[in-house]
Amino acid sequence: MKGIHWHGDTRKVARALPEQAKSLLGHALHKLQLGLMPNDWKPMITIGQGVCEIRIHADGEFRAVFLAEFDSQVHVLHVFRKKSRKTFKPDIDIARRRYRALMH
Repeated sequence: MKGIHWHGDTRKVARALPEQAKSLLGHALHKLQLGLMPNDWKPMITIGQGVCEIRIHADGEFRAVFLAEFDSQVHVLHVFRKKSRKTFKPDIDIARRRYRALMH
């Protein structure tokens, strides 16, 4: 089973999610640890190669940007509340910055 590496404040943010959203994120991350993909996800190639986001629809809209194909870890790059149809540039920038730091 893969471990989870939380980048920046992602663990703190994930722990502060509403209970249902936190539970859904936990189940999705567990699937990733087992080498499976979550039920609701999409690739985020604008951030980097192999980067995807978990889409959580509970008590609002939340996203967790991750990289699972890099090494024996699931790297959680960014967790945030999505407030519009389009992902805000600051959220993309945070995930991209953490991805670059991981790759170097």
